[in-house]
Amino acid sequence: MAPKDLFPAATGPAKSLADAHQDVQPLVLYSGWFCPFVQRVWLTLEEKKIPYQYIEVNPYDKPASLLQLNPRGLVPTLQVRTPTSPAPQPLYESTVVCEYLEDAYADHGPRLQPRDPYLKAKCRIWMDFVSTRIIPGFHRFLQWQPSERAPTVDGARDEFLGYLKQFAGAMAPESEGPWFLGKELSLVDLVLAPWAVRLWVLDHYKEGGLGIPAGEEDGGEWRRWKTWAKAVEGRKSVVETLSERDKYLPIYQE
Repeated sequence: MAPKDLFPAATGPAKSLADAHQDVQPLVLYSGWFCPFVQRVWLTLEEKKIPYQYIEVNPYDKPASLLQLNPRGLVPTLQVRTPTSPAPQPLYESTVVCEYLEDAYADHGPRLQPRDPYLKAKCRIWMDFVSTRIIPGFHRFLQWQPSERAPTVDGARDEFLGYLKQFAGAMAPESEGPWFLGKELSLVDLVLAPWAVRLWVLDHYKEGGLGIPAGEEDGGEWRRWKTWAKAVEGRKSVVETLSERDKYLPIYQE
């Protein structure tokens, strides 16, 4: 993607939220409105109602303050101040940052990790599944080229849908609530939410679209997925951290 194709700042609801977080705070989120990894962290900050300052980063002209924290200049980068180190410290890697916010701000907002050790470990397993299976599968499908693993676009689609189906099959029963754990939202939901609300990109760019089955075959996993996805799409924090849809299209154009 050429620099001229990337819109320079958040638009729509995300712009309103970013504008409301310009005051100086101990926590600083170096962000890119377009980045789903950033949205993971942004969602966590919003859900836990943690004060933060939002700084938009142009990936083609990164500010010196970011490069001093993180020489790679990647977003999200979170600037933090700790009791043992008054100088600003960097945190990056989105799932690491989300878990840090949950631990460091346990007194803010709802808990996003279960107290039960088994359920907490289960959540970490599925967060890893999102990062190592679902997200790579999304991009393989979007950027499909013939390969031994997926010689046809249908193969890439089936691989990706298979990962979504596995994820849905691991969710709590729908009778317990819409989220991965049922009634309570958790980090598992937040780490996948940014891709769930970008699935329309696949319908836009790939012949045949995403292709989630319309029926209730195979044990009801797709019904469970649709219940979860509807809850994600309607969540206030998700809606407010999204920009106007048309601004995303150049990012995913082949």
